[in-house]
Amino acid sequence: MTVTVDVAALQVASRIASTIDPVFATVDAWRDALAARLTGDPEPLARELDPAVERLVHDDLAHPGGLITGAGFVAAPGYLADAPWHLAWWLGSAAALSLAGGTGFNAGTGVRRLIAVSDPDSEQFRDYTTLEWWRVPARTGTRHLTGPYVDYLCTDDYTVTITTPVTVGDELVGLVGVDLYVAKLEEELLPVLAESARACTLVNASGRIVLSTDPHRATGALLRLDGLPESLALLRGVEGTDAAGAAAPTVLPDGAVVVPCGDTSLALVL
Repeated sequence: MTVTVDVAALQVASRIASTIDPVFATVDAWRDALAARLTGDPEPLARELDPAVERLVHDDLAHPGGLITGAGFVAAPGYLADAPWHLAWWLGSAAALSLAGGTGFNAGTGVRRLIAVSDPDSEQFRDYTTLEWWRVPARTGTRHLTGPYVDYLCTDDYTVTITTPVTVGDELVGLVGVDLYVAKLEEELLPVLAESARACTLVNASGRIVLSTDPHRATGALLRLDGLPESLALLRGVEGTDAAGAAAPTVLPDGAVVVPCGDTSLALVL
């Protein structure tokens, strides 16, 4: 079926992709750097790895006005000899909760390390391997965008998390990723969405609303439209669907049009 989409909508989708793609490129570069560092290390230790992770993420977190508000490496359970459960995660100056004071390399920059409970016997411990941002990329071996969701682990605010696996040989040794505040994404992208003549809603691959120019569509809620899950599956090119149509807009039974935003896994619903 041929779908007619106004040029403005296609431009909006392209500009959303151009905003998110540099974040993907940054995460991929961190992944490659950490994989190279860990290859050949017979006994990787958190106390030696953490400074390297900090150096990787620091400048992006310290950059004023940047999209990235949290970043780091999360180790596969048992991989690091001195830290069976380990998050090497730092937060930018906008983050306010669960933070350690910035010292040393971070002094004066506003970049602070997340305090995470790593003792599984503690009541405050949380098994991060059960969370979507770990579970999905660990299963698929590919990058994943989670959210928006309220990030109780880090900031208690609506967040989008992008994670990608770090592997050494065939072994998953952890994930590298970033947090993006939805409020910051709204600041960057709502003016872009407003350029379309039609109401626009940006959703993730599961149909969860990232942001919308329709005030009745709340961030974090599922957009429930007939045919939307199937359309998003087609755009993702998941198993059992026709991946050849992944780059093309699709039309839903009620006339709404779904436009992919490049390969970000995000889509516009018009």
